[in-house]
Amino acid sequence: MRRRPIVGVSGPDRRGATAWLMTNAAIVRAGGRARRLTPTRFGLHDSLAAESLDALVLGGGADIGPAIYSASQLDEAALGHPLDRARDDFEWALLERALQRGIPLLGICRGAQLLNVHLGGSLHGDIAELYVEAPHVRSVLPRKRVYIEPDSRLARILGATSCSVNALHHQAVRRLGEGLRVVARDDAGVAQAIERNGPGFCIGVQWHPEFMPQHGRQRALFGELVRAARAMAEGAVPRGRANEKVDGIFVEGEARRRAPGLRA
Repeated sequence: MRRRPIVGVSGPDRRGATAWLMTNAAIVRAGGRARRLTPTRFGLHDSLAAESLDALVLGGGADIGPAIYSASQLDEAALGHPLDRARDDFEWALLERALQRGIPLLGICRGAQLLNVHLGGSLHGDIAELYVEAPHVRSVLPRKRVYIEPDSRLARILGATSCSVNALHHQAVRRLGEGLRVVARDDAGVAQAIERNGPGFCIGVQWHPEFMPQHGRQRALFGELVRAARAMAEGAVPRGRANEKVDGIFVEGEARRRAPGLRA
């Protein structure tokens, strides 16, 4: 009997139960086994949080603290939303190890944003100002239309170049991180999905596919993640190229700035 690949799902210590249950169901339905990862359940440097995984889902939730991607502390005070610094630090370390190991990765909402920041990009702290002519949709229901690059991995997985999605985010990609490309935008031109150049599964979507199990295209996203994890676990495809380690920091190309909470 084939082993079900283990997919880590990161989230907060408190709240987030619905997202976890829905993501777990999506992964199990796709043939994988989900493992919940939170800052308390797995400490910042606990190797079990990454070493035993065949794939990783960086889940959605609280906004990423601006201190990670901006020098301005005023940005954080202006947000008006509760932040989760322990989760920021935990997921930063978890993502760093996942990228170094080259395992399949899916970033959901804040997870996509963290992937972008980790690779040197920045974020719009509050996207409301970006929607002047186009409506600012905010709904757990699929009411936002996104347009997908035809030559992208995401378009091949979804089998479409446009689809309707939900929208629950306050932040969005501003400056793109190294090695990434924007593969979906909405009517206002705001980035809605990114993916890493080259082989392997490394995709970030601004929406929450776990909340749309009734849509086959969104189920396909988890299905492809689990398929890629199984192929890698069984040795059918090589793991992603390990990043070079410089002064204790894993980098690819130019050295990346680490999150403030993780400085040596």
